[in-house]
Amino acid sequence: MDLDVSAWKLGLLCVAALSAGFVDAIAGGGGLISLPALLTAGLPAHVALGTNKGQSVFGSGAAMVRFARAGLVDWKLARATFPFGLMGAFGGAALVLLLKPEVLKPLVLVLLIAVAVFLAFRRAPPKRDGVEPSPRPRAQAIGALIALCIGTYDGFFGPGTGTFLIVAFSSLLGHGLARASADAKVVNFASNLASVSLFTLRGVVLWKVALPMAAAQFTGAWLGAHVAVKGGDKVVRVVVLCVVAALVLKLGHDVWQGWAA
Repeated sequence: MDLDVSAWKLGLLCVAALSAGFVDAIAGGGGLISLPALLTAGLPAHVALGTNKGQSVFGSGAAMVRFARAGLVDWKLARATFPFGLMGAFGGAALVLLLKPEVLKPLVLVLLIAVAVFLAFRRAPPKRDGVEPSPRPRAQAIGALIALCIGTYDGFFGPGTGTFLIVAFSSLLGHGLARASADAKVVNFASNLASVSLFTLRGVVLWKVALPMAAAQFTGAWLGAHVAVKGGDKVVRVVVLCVVAALVLKLGHDVWQGWAA
């Protein structure tokens, strides 16, 4: 793929990737920063999408490792969520051939508003992050279903995936937000792996851009996960609400533009 990106543009893209990794590790929504940056740099839409997945898989992996080192990743639960997240993302990517992802925008907009209400009024569960495992095998079945459904959504459409995962693990399994963010990174990593595999096979990942951005994304994600671990639920709640607000504004603008056209 012969696309030229100047050194100064690549530098700015790496700054965007660093910021995206930091935000995404805590609350999801990093694509709100990195994808527009790639498009602004002049990459065609399909190459921007592929390159974004090529670098973001490193961020989700870094965040997952940092959360694991803090003892927040439940690996028994991950044995169910990782493969189902992988399968869901592959299935979602196949759905793109049958339906236009844009049909989901109004529904996702409503769901994001519901997420904001949930987080605003949610009471914190008893503090058990990284100490007490989820009940088995019910938690594994619920976790697998969450991973399959939201992994499919990520492969098909994507905006808000990390945020939806955090809320799903928090509301359905009773996890604190910091622990839910750790659980979310396992599924994020799986769905990103599936997506980058498909985009690589299609030849739409610009690796000379993706790899430098990946180094920045990795660093940002590690720092973001560190902040989430140290700041706990209060920090995660604030950042998630900010991400939700940004997503609502972005999707609301897209829906309005679609209706006005």
